[in-house]
Amino acid sequence: MDLGAAASLLLVTCVSYLMFINVWRRMFPAHKLPPGPTPLPIVGNILQVKSGQMVSSLLKLRDIYGPVFTVYLGPRPVVVLCSYDVIKEAFIGQADDFMARGPFPAFEKILHGSGLANTNGEEWKQLQRFSISALKNFGMGMRSIEGIIQEEASFLVNEIGESKGTSIDPSLLLIHAASNVILHITVGERLNYEDKVFNKILNNMREGFHIMSSFWGQLYEMYPRIMDHLPGPHKRMFELFKYLEDFIVERVEQNQKTIDPNNPRDFIDCYLIQREKEKDNPSSAFSIMNLVMTVMNIILGGIESLTNTTSYGLLALMKHPEVQAKVQEEIDNVINEKNCTPTFEDRGKMPYTKAVIAEIQRCSDNFPMGGSHAVTRDTPFREFVLPKGTNVYGMLTTSLNDPKYFSDPKKFNPGHFLDENGSFKKVVALIPFAFGKRSCPGESLSHTELFLFFTNILKNFNLRSPIDLEDVDLTPVESGFENLPPPYKICFIPR
Repeated sequence: MDLGAAASLLLVTCVSYLMFINVWRRMFPAHKLPPGPTPLPIVGNILQVKSGQMVSSLLKLRDIYGPVFTVYLGPRPVVVLCSYDVIKEAFIGQADDFMARGPFPAFEKILHGSGLANTNGEEWKQLQRFSISALKNFGMGMRSIEGIIQEEASFLVNEIGESKGTSIDPSLLLIHAASNVILHITVGERLNYEDKVFNKILNNMREGFHIMSSFWGQLYEMYPRIMDHLPGPHKRMFELFKYLEDFIVERVEQNQKTIDPNNPRDFIDCYLIQREKEKDNPSSAFSIMNLVMTVMNIILGGIESLTNTTSYGLLALMKHPEVQAKVQEEIDNVINEKNCTPTFEDRGKMPYTKAVIAEIQRCSDNFPMGGSHAVTRDTPFREFVLPKGTNVYGMLTTSLNDPKYFSDPKKFNPGHFLDENGSFKKVVALIPFAFGKRSCPGESLSHTELFLFFTNILKNFNLRSPIDLEDVDLTPVESGFENLPPPYKICFIPR
């Protein structure tokens, strides 16, 4: 090799080394992050976090590094919190430090970085206060939320009755019912189960969530800037959700033309009225974009959570006929009129049913990782220091399965929520909606839906398995960042 070639090689080597050091320092800043597996440059801990097994991979790392550890999803450091006590210490004890929304690239792109899920600071506070108030106190000049849910529960019972006791997959009926409640509240419209627009929205959503939880979806979460320029199924994910966005935009435009400020019909009307009140406020968060994306956020979150929880609950009650019978006995004692419709007020007189629904929420474990958080400043936490902007996941699954609070967390047992007198017992570690300042604003709505759906179904039907009960598996199926009930068929036998 001549002197010129040697000099060129040395120069390239030096430049490459300096670039490597620069990338390495940006990936691993000089803060005292919690321990974790040693990451590789650029790809991070891709060897430790397996595709489609995000949750189980993180739980294995928890067993090695303890309840607070760091993992690199691509070049991004993520601090993972495991156990109820650790999550509470961060999200309640240091709520202001952990209140920012962390990056979730797929949802950020789907929701254009706007709306309740993606905003931070004062903008988020305004949207959060409004959304919680609107969802809790809905009914200004119209029927209450409970009336809407009762009506949809009646439609659901009628649709189930059409199966005439044959074995069916209940998931499609349940997603239609859950969707109609959310759509009625947000856009003021209930759609028939056979409606073509309705079914296209639901089919697109299901396919979109499937891609998001796939290998391609996880790649996008780790390398969004690269994946934006590469072909693959992840491209279709954004096209699928665009259909729902267009549907909401159309409804917003209709409401703007027909709104009566004295008689709001839905969430959109309430938002538009608030927007008008704040039209002269330069710091108002009530833009049309935030409206569209907040409605989209509520629809996506509300439908997915309720459908999966209800589907898992029917499976668990089918698997445990003795639990099903006790719930039905309580329903018959409290709601003794054959044609009487259950009300949410009945819930206070039905401790066993409350305990069963709480156990269904615990075992279904829909969103095991919870939402993505970020620290708002350089944050001391225990013996560590998390740099501003660090992504944080509170692993809700570790709270829902915490042996400190649940005697046998791997077993479906409503007794986890009953005291020695058979009264309902609240357990603080039941946090399926998370807690703290970033908790789900639809929690109270979901409690009403679950109670009314389950009591209406069990008042009218016995749940029977078409296969041997020994072969019915209650283990949720891990799918990326989400758990899903295993596929099954069920026979609804009229009572």
